[in-house]
Amino acid sequence: MGEAIWNAYRVECGLTLPLLLAGVDLAEHKERFHYGGQAIIEGVMMRGPKDFAVAVRRANGEIVIKKEDVESILGRFKWLNRPFLRGTLALIDSMVLGIKALMYSADIAMKDIDANGKPEESKPEVGGAVGDAADQIEGPAVDAPSQEGGKIGDIAVSALMVVGIALGVGLFMFVPTAVMTHVKSAYPMSRYEAAAFEGLIKIGLFLGYVVAISFMKDIRRVFQYHGAEHKTINAYEAGAQLTVDGVKPYSKVHVRCGTSFIFVVLVTSIIVFVFVPWNNVFERFAYHLLLLPVVAGIAYEVIKLAGRFKDSFIARLLTFPGLLMQGITTKEPEPEMIEVAIRSLESVLEKEAERSQAEARSA
Repeated sequence: MGEAIWNAYRVECGLTLPLLLAGVDLAEHKERFHYGGQAIIEGVMMRGPKDFAVAVRRANGEIVIKKEDVESILGRFKWLNRPFLRGTLALIDSMVLGIKALMYSADIAMKDIDANGKPEESKPEVGGAVGDAADQIEGPAVDAPSQEGGKIGDIAVSALMVVGIALGVGLFMFVPTAVMTHVKSAYPMSRYEAAAFEGLIKIGLFLGYVVAISFMKDIRRVFQYHGAEHKTINAYEAGAQLTVDGVKPYSKVHVRCGTSFIFVVLVTSIIVFVFVPWNNVFERFAYHLLLLPVVAGIAYEVIKLAGRFKDSFIARLLTFPGLLMQGITTKEPEPEMIEVAIRSLESVLEKEAERSQAEARSA
């Protein structure tokens, strides 16, 4: 259990939090919903307009799937779906769903640990067994964890995620501000110059951090599942057949990836904080926290437009740094990883078809 929680923490702090939903779809098309997902522990989460699915590869090679309805804040309160306001709400929705998917994958890992004592690496054959389970894994060797144990695990993972958020805020927001406040006092410079250097420090920390964690074995596998998720979405949007061979040739980078979103956030923050007073480190840091929704809202609209007009020159220019960064945050996936991503997307599409049929019958 402890190892699974630690893995969940490393993935969440190493990928989801500092990258803010790496791999999560952050843009919607005005006429057509853009499917998206997120890499998790040995699996992929995919989201549709009203449903999401999580597919996870167990240690024995079986794929287990969880499907649920999902309704976003913007779906419940359509009057909030306004430019620059919806970005923050979409970000909250994506984080909540991402954490939920991550905790489910951690639960699967804990069940394997409880059954085997230690998770075993496997090289399953593509097309292996698929278990379509909602809340439990079938099999005589695996007992579902007790309700009390499950609650303890959820609390532990949630607590570690809170710690991860705090560490992320401290590293990527407070540290650059503190460093530049010291530099600014030693070497007088204009507010504009200080804001630019502060932004460059943020970008440098972000790049260094992502490069560093990319050498971790567990994170590297998550990056491979990230690549599988992108390939599957790219294949689906191109109308290709959703098979391992059909998906494999497609690119492992995608314009709507959260990595691109992060770069837009960093650049946007430089522009926004040029106009913010800089009297002391704590006041400056407080402004960073208070204006984070503003920065996220602007960045969301930029990514939304880039996703809608991804073939335009401006969109390519805006997302180019993020696409380069995806060379690190996405790795070439193994065939069985692509299979997991396909099963996750297919499960969402199947659930949507069932929903449409049910609505047609009741009409």
